[in-house]
Amino acid sequence: MSGLPPERPQVHKIDVEPGAQRTVRIQWRLTQPELTQLRSQLDYLLEKGFFRPSTPPFAAPILFTPNKNGGLRMCIDYRALNHRTIRSSYPIPRTDDLLYQLRGARFFSKIDVRGGYHQIQVFADDCHKTAFRPVMAATST
Repeated sequence: MSGLPPERPQVHKIDVEPGAQRTVRIQWRLTQPELTQLRSQLDYLLEKGFFRPSTPPFAAPILFTPNKNGGLRMCIDYRALNHRTIRSSYPIPRTDDLLYQLRGARFFSKIDVRGGYHQIQVFADDCHKTAFRPVMAATST
């Protein structure tokens, strides 16, 4: 898997409330291990083509959380964007309905969706809303 998602009939739109102002969030100070991990993860993601450098007027800050294996997981803090986003009214399917659809099935498969986040195509006019600002420069997905 490499590169941004291919063209698909469905794209993710990020609708924000009319007149909503962009909020500037300051990048938190990162420790030396976090900076090392940031460079490593950005190099990997850039090599895979999952984001591209950009120069937006606003961008979300990056932070790190510890993961189960003792490493660091890079997170992008989109809380300011989330507060301005118009919520989708699509209901989440009921668990019992989903399980009912599996009745009589004989074969099941398990897939790894670790990279699934990078396979969601964002509407071209909304890509700037996904910008994040590493310590070095701003990028967008």
